[in-house]
Formats: sequence, structure tokens, C-alpha cells
Amino acid sequence: MFAIEVLPTNAVELENVIQTVANIETMVQPDDAWNQRALTELLEQDSIRLLIAYDQAKEESVSHREIVVGYCLYQMTFEQAEVLRIGTDPKYQRKGIASQVLNKLHELLQLNQVESLLLEVRADNTAAIALYEQQAFNIIHKRKGYYKMPHKPVVDALVMKHTYI
Repeated sequence: MFAIEVLPTNAVELENVIQTVANIETMVQPDDAWNQRALTELLEQDSIRLLIAYDQAKEESVSHREIVVGYCLYQMTFEQAEVLRIGTDPKYQRKGIASQVLNKLHELLQLNQVESLLLEVRADNTAAIALYEQQAFNIIHKRKGYYKMPHKPVVDALVMKHTYI
């Protein structure tokens, strides 16, 4: 069982959670991970929020809040929102966590009268594309040769959109 919650505001807990998210970033985005400082700076902006997935199946002696297994960093501006980052700890992948996080995000965005949600995904990330299509996202644009890494092939970016209205 996993709990999806908005980022805690307690200063110590906040710092620990952001560090854990940064650690997951290095595992799931090794060529482009956002570090703790970058995440902290982004979260200082009023329009940016972070959803956290916690593992509640661990033993009761450990607070469930200490076991961050996934996250979604998103920006909400008036009637539009955008997923900036989403990730799941590799040990917890393929357990539906990203789907649960996106479901919670949809719920929050609808409560805030958001009309659409955008995200960008590498065209070669078939697992993510399948997840987003299950979540009723549609490809609305392709950015040719967007992802460029030294000694790696260039990859297109797909811009996908979920509409609430």
C-alpha cells in the first residue's frame, strides 16, 4: 500500500524528503538528474509543487514518511499544469506507483479548476509513453532531436497533453 501526499512542510522532514527525491532522480535520470539544491530552489516558487509517494507496507517501527518511493514535481499556472519530473525508485517500479501519483495529481488539478496537464517524454521511453496513454494523455507535438547527450544518439521529445474539460 502506498500513500500519496503533498510535500510536508516541517523543515527537517522537508529537507530529508527532497534529498531522497534527488537520490531517486540520480537513479532514474542518470544523465540529467536534478540535485537537492535545484529541487529546493524550484520549490521556492509558488507555482511549483511536489507530490510524494510513501511505502506504507514497511514495519510500524519506521515512519512511513521516511520511505519515499516516488514523486511528481509539477507546476500549476492558472488553468494549465505541467509535469516537470516524475519518478519511482527502481526497487518499487512496476507496482503502479506512478499511476497512483498521476491519479492523485489529476484529482488535485481538477479541484483547482485546471483545464489541461502537459508533460514531455523521451520518444524512446516506451514504458512511460504507455503509462501516459493509459492516463488519457495524447501526443500533441514532437520536438525533433531534443535530447542530446555526448556519445549517445539524439532522441526526439514527445509533448503529451491530458485534458480535463
